[in-house]
Amino acid sequence: MTKSEVEEITQKALEQGGILTKLYFDMQGKAAEDLQPLMADLINNRLLKTPGVLYCFGAIDEPIKIDNEFSTSAIVTTLFKDLAALINVAFMFTPAGVEVLKPEKQYLIRQGDLQSLALNIAQISIDYSNYILSRVLSKEDLEKVQEEPKK
Repeated sequence: MTKSEVEEITQKALEQGGILTKLYFDMQGKAAEDLQPLMADLINNRLLKTPGVLYCFGAIDEPIKIDNEFSTSAIVTTLFKDLAALINVAFMFTPAGVEVLKPEKQYLIRQGDLQSLALNIAQISIDYSNYILSRVLSKEDLEKVQEEPKK
């Protein structure tokens, strides 16, 4: 894509409720040579293919050694279709930081979209809680916790 095509796509998306951000990612590991391919996979094969992500591009830093591990980071410029897509990515990929570049002044959201967004956040929270509980509790204790709301 040329620079003018990116600008045109960005402007069109912003007019329809899009959000342009910089996402900051950090990654640590024991082997320096594993980190950049893992970060590239995160950006190119996961983030870019997430529903609501219109485009993303960025740079991955060279790994540096900190104590007994290596660390790398990436800054990824990402255009989202809407606020819901941004929140979904924040939950799924847990960036270390999010900087909203555009819109610069205000962001308007329709009541129906806000309702949908609130329901999606609630569902993500439930899914995350269930995931954590399934990893921490015994099978019997998990079943008891899952039965409680039904009562």
